[in-house]
Amino acid sequence: MFPTSEFAVTRRPGPLLADGDPLDAPATWGAVATVVGRFELVPVRPDRDLALLHRWMNDPAVAAFWELAGPLSVTESHLRAQLDGDGRSAPCLGVLDGTPVGYWEIYRADLDPLARHYPARPHDTGIHLLIGDASRRGRGLGSVLLTAVAGLILDRRPLCTRVVAEPDMRNTPSVAAFLSAGFRRAAEVDLPGKRAALMIRDRPHPLLP
Repeated sequence: MFPTSEFAVTRRPGPLLADGDPLDAPATWGAVATVVGRFELVPVRPDRDLALLHRWMNDPAVAAFWELAGPLSVTESHLRAQLDGDGRSAPCLGVLDGTPVGYWEIYRADLDPLARHYPARPHDTGIHLLIGDASRRGRGLGSVLLTAVAGLILDRRPLCTRVVAEPDMRNTPSVAAFLSAGFRRAAEVDLPGKRAALMIRDRPHPLLP
């Protein structure tokens, strides 16, 4: 059954930027049908999700790139920095047919330090993600879900013309997943702690009559 009542939650409002919700309320975007099932971004609720996210962050395959392994407090601090902020980054569970399969951060790339490293446009929207269920990695799930989430962003955020990401260049499966999801590798950028592939998916131009 989708969504399960456990994950049908509402986001508690917090302080916002002057233009209202800077991400156009990801909690309201709803589910999307994919070839692997119905997928939805559900805002993280620490009282429900912290233990699960802590376990994922301590998976060696995840920790190698997220660098958030350690005690529960490390994961909690990472989440709280976003949940108690101004709404420019939304931490979410990726829920597939009622089951959490990964962690996503949808963020305003044009308001992020990333914008110092590339020619950002207003309302550029960024993605961070991990597939938490190790049994689902390496099977193309990442590219399917990236395609779905990029489509959701462009559908629900009319002022956004591009979805961007900056996976570590060493994370070749992640880079490949973005390419398979319709992103292009626009550049290589040096960010704190990593050399990243700047991945961009542009809003398709409407067909001319």
